[in-house]
Amino acid sequence: MSDESGRKEVAGIMQRINRAWLDRRIEEMEPFIHQDIIMVFPGFSARVTGRENFLAGFRDFADHAVVQDLKEQEYQIDVAGETAVVNFRFEMLYERSEQEYRSTGRDFWVFHRSGGKWLAVWRTMLEVEESEV
Repeated sequence: MSDESGRKEVAGIMQRINRAWLDRRIEEMEPFIHQDIIMVFPGFSARVTGRENFLAGFRDFADHAVVQDLKEQEYQIDVAGETAVVNFRFEMLYERSEQEYRSTGRDFWVFHRSGGKWLAVWRTMLEVEESEV
């Protein structure tokens, strides 16, 4: 597989992951998430390991917040062999507990291809800033 076809494939998976959580269909993310994924919280303050714990964070957000707007830009996807790194800037406006928030930063994902299938194995968010609107 060429780097270009790998980039296209990973870009499609990333779009499906983002569409699933935005549409509150968290279970649709599962086929793209490695069972041993690691999520490192902003500022490297804590971490979550395992697919179920990882998806639980998305379920909690979907259960308690409503995304009003999400902009993604500056997508960059690098592929080296069986590893792909995806990062992009985001700006999100959402409501939680009757309060609006604006969150900005960079989403950073690492994928590994095994058995011909790309799976997310690591994620963090960088440069995150959040404020009440």
